[in-house]
Amino acid sequence: MAKILLLHSMYGLRPAVHLAADRLRAEGHEVHVPDLYDGRVADVPEDGIAIKEEIGREELLKRAVTAAAPISDDGLVYAGFSLGGALAQTLALADAKARGLLLMHGTSDLADDASTELPVQLHVADPDTYEPVDWQNAWYLRMRRAGADVEVFRYPGAGHLFTDPDLPDHDAEAAERAWNIATDFVSSL
Repeated sequence: MAKILLLHSMYGLRPAVHLAADRLRAEGHEVHVPDLYDGRVADVPEDGIAIKEEIGREELLKRAVTAAAPISDDGLVYAGFSLGGALAQTLALADAKARGLLLMHGTSDLADDASTELPVQLHVADPDTYEPVDWQNAWYLRMRRAGADVEVFRYPGAGHLFTDPDLPDHDAEAAERAWNIATDFVSSL
């Protein structure tokens, strides 16, 4: 059983995040889903971007750290959707006890001197407007240079947040494939 911190996308803590948490809980994992937006949610990208920018990246990171701190004593699996994936990556790389990193739809830059032996899995649309292939390839190489054990799964034709059934990006077949692979990954940690 893994203890997982699951961070939401720029849309906020939507039902899809709770569904993902429930899916992971059904596999026997303990899942924590903090609300980094204080109850606000968005239905369109522009509103999500506005909330994200109003709060600011540093404050979102601070809120994510605050959510992780009381539950990270035994080592967490950090996970997130898009923006939440970027935040999860930042936290995981800074946590010497981290057990793994599950990225759904998003990554973040990393320092040239980053060092980690984390198992990492990325699930991303192909193509993805927020995660272009050139970015993904450069990210993959930087993560490998840092020492991470990285797997990337691309889903042709899927939209950016293809696992969220309430968004136009949703692709049921791609989402099911991604979750089957992701739950096996988390169970192996």
